[in-house]
Amino acid sequence: MIIDCHYHIFQPWTGPCRHPSQDIHKKYLQSMLTATNARVYRIGDGEPAETAALYHGEGSSWEDLNDVNFRVGRFGRLEFTVEDEDFAIQFMPVGMQNIEAPPEMAVAQMTYAGVDHCILQAGGAYGIMSDDNAEAQKIFPEKITGLMWVHSPTAGEAQSLAEIDRAFHQLGLRGIHYDIEGYTRQGYEWRMDDQRLAPFWEKLEALGIVVCIEIHGGPMPGEAGYRFQMEGLANLARRYPGLRWHMSLGLPVHHYWRDASWDMPAEIAAIHSHENVFTEVTLPIFWGAKWDYPYPEGQAVIKGYRDKFGAERMLWGSDMPNVERYCTYKQSLDYILRYCDFLSAHEKDRFLGGNAAELYGIGG
Repeated sequence: MIIDCHYHIFQPWTGPCRHPSQDIHKKYLQSMLTATNARVYRIGDGEPAETAALYHGEGSSWEDLNDVNFRVGRFGRLEFTVEDEDFAIQFMPVGMQNIEAPPEMAVAQMTYAGVDHCILQAGGAYGIMSDDNAEAQKIFPEKITGLMWVHSPTAGEAQSLAEIDRAFHQLGLRGIHYDIEGYTRQGYEWRMDDQRLAPFWEKLEALGIVVCIEIHGGPMPGEAGYRFQMEGLANLARRYPGLRWHMSLGLPVHHYWRDASWDMPAEIAAIHSHENVFTEVTLPIFWGAKWDYPYPEGQAVIKGYRDKFGAERMLWGSDMPNVERYCTYKQSLDYILRYCDFLSAHEKDRFLGGNAAELYGIGG
């Protein structure tokens, strides 16, 4: 069974996507795009541009966002205006005339690419996704497993805890997407291992909910922010030994891949080797703008990671439909399935589906 651990469905982004208002949804989007590898260009002539105009200061808080008439355009573009010039961020594929992705499209894509099942992740930029993911899981139970979502920094509050109970007991969702990006709304006032979040982690452990956690770093930039957040994850793994972690977009290539080998600090390597931590390999979405298919550089990264940590906790993900701004869905799978000859048949079975099936209880 081939399982894609990183897929998205979403309502039209021109609307609030279940947020209280369209303005709040657009702030989630604008905040997410202060750091992106998606192509940014001037609409009038296609000349390259930057996202620096979206924010001031460090860009680590919603208060740092600039008023640039940020908006959802067509053809996969998110747009903004600076000094009467219009700019675009090509976040979705150009062929996405309206930025929306229903579950029926996901199933059609999976059927064409030869993928048996997918995990629907969430994140505030995509909307408040628990109900949408649950409905997709209900319609296509053999094809889709949905994750729930609550706002990360306030997950320990009573309203969030009640939402987790509803999503688990009524909607039938068995995993949660927890994104560090959500902390920009609060300006990173606290970290995920803060005691005010203890009721949240205790509830997840008691219910056996899998935590799909997306760590990009912050509030400080670069490797320092990543290390800071990974320290929080290490503390939580010690406090709550029953929790199982799915590290979304998990390979820190830009921090620790040097001279064709991994050079991780011991404390970071310890997290990646933890028996309850599963690492998602989602390389084309990060590196497709620089590497050409079939991504020999990415194959070397995977081999180095397998050699260092083994294949028993590696998960394959695509980040569909976003990844199609760089390659086809099938190519996001085939660079591993067809070209990673160093992986044995057993290792491919584990990496491309078996590990995820056991983690999320799929197919049994």
